[in-house]
Amino acid sequence: MFSDSLISELDRGLRAIAGVTQASRPTPTVLSSPDSDVAAGDDVLTPQERRHVAGLMRVNHVGEVCAQALYQAQKLATKRSELRAAFEHAGKEEEDHLAWTAHRLSELGSRPSLLNPLWYAGAFAIGFVAGKCGDNVSLGFMAETERQVEHHLDSHLDDLPPHDLRSRAIVDQMRLDEIEHGQAARDAGGIELPVPVQRVMRAAAKVMTTTAYYI
Repeated sequence: MFSDSLISELDRGLRAIAGVTQASRPTPTVLSSPDSDVAAGDDVLTPQERRHVAGLMRVNHVGEVCAQALYQAQKLATKRSELRAAFEHAGKEEEDHLAWTAHRLSELGSRPSLLNPLWYAGAFAIGFVAGKCGDNVSLGFMAETERQVEHHLDSHLDDLPPHDLRSRAIVDQMRLDEIEHGQAARDAGGIELPVPVQRVMRAAAKVMTTTAYYI
């Protein structure tokens, strides 16, 4: 029943906002080799680098809160069981990202965004509207979102300290997963969204990422 599905997804959303999700995959790690002069521990980070990395990982955590909301809303909006399964699969991998970034924030002695309930509610509403515009539009929205997230993660890999191997391993695996999700959405029939819509999405993401870095 729809009401049961809604309750289940709301419970999942509350857990995402509260930061109590569990990863189904281990946190990605990259260990430095004995010959390398790059250490893998956080003791190599200066206080300024630690604050900067925490800001970047908080942004990534917010992105994963929004991803949970988007996929949950799109899953509720579609009537096709195969699409519900696709959104569920992507959502489970995004749950891994959510848990990984939350754990990394804890390691850095920092916290998630204080505005997570707002980010979640906004993303859920957008995802549900996209879903009700039709499956091809919903899939196109998913593909465009993942494309923009991929570029965003590319910029983080450029911006993270080279010696922060813990964060880099997490972001790199997230990037690979997002590429896969975007391609799956296009293969399933996702359409190319109009350029003005893409620009609005980029502008909204800019506001979110700039705010979440600090708050």
